[in-house]
Amino acid sequence: MKNSTMTFLFDVDGTLTDACKPIDKEFESFLHEFIKHNKCIIVTGSDRPKTVEQIGLELTNAFDRVYHCSGNHVFEGNKEVKKNDWTLSDAQYTFLQEHLQKINYSEMTGNHIEQRTGTANFSIVGRNADWDQRKRYSKWEEINKSRETVAMYFNQEFKDSIAQVAGETSIDIFPIGCDKSQVLVEQEGTTIFFGDNCHPGGNDYTAAQASTYYHQIDNGYKQTWEILKNTYISVDK
Repeated sequence: MKNSTMTFLFDVDGTLTDACKPIDKEFESFLHEFIKHNKCIIVTGSDRPKTVEQIGLELTNAFDRVYHCSGNHVFEGNKEVKKNDWTLSDAQYTFLQEHLQKINYSEMTGNHIEQRTGTANFSIVGRNADWDQRKRYSKWEEINKSRETVAMYFNQEFKDSIAQVAGETSIDIFPIGCDKSQVLVEQEGTTIFFGDNCHPGGNDYTAAQASTYYHQIDNGYKQTWEILKNTYISVDK
C-alpha cells in the first residue's frame, strides 16, 4: 500500500538523470521499488518523447502521474489526460530569432526554437548539440549569462507569458500560470519537490516555492538518490 500522506515530485534532467543522459540502471531499480510504496510524480519541462528517451517507458509509466512540458501535457500511464494547445505568437518567435542573431556564440547547431505542447523552448547552442557541444556552451554560459539576459528582455516585452532559465542550455517559455507550479495546485497533503533549478528565475523555482518542502539538486541524480535513501527511505517500508 502506498503512503498517501506525502507526494514526491521530481524534475528529470539533472535530477533523476545527469543532464541529457539516460538514467543510471541501479537508480532506476531503486526508483521502481520506491514508487511501489510512495506517491511519485514527474514534473519536467521536457516533452514526452524526451522523457521516455531518458528514463524509459516502463519507469515513466510507473509514476502515478507524469506532467510533461511544465505541466501542460499530462499522462497517467499511456493515457493522455490533459493537453494545453498554446503556441508562441509571431511576435514572440520573431523576438527570439532577433536575439539569437545578436548573441556572439560561435558554435550554434540549429533547432534553436522548439514549440512543445503548451510551452516553447529556446536554446542558444541549439537542440541539435551533442554532449560535448552542450558542455562547452554551459561553460561559456557560466560567464556570459546570455540566457538570463534573453529571459529578462522577453519578460519585459511580453506580459502574457514568461521565460525561465531551464536545464544547462535553454529557456522554457509558457503562458502566465502555466509553469510547474500548476502541478502543485492539484496535490493534497505534504509535497516534496526535487529539482535542479529551484533558484529565482529557474524553471523549478515556482514549483519549489509552492511545495511543502523542496530539495535543490546541484550534483545530479546521485544527490537525489542519497536524499531519498537517507531522509525518506523509511516511508517506503
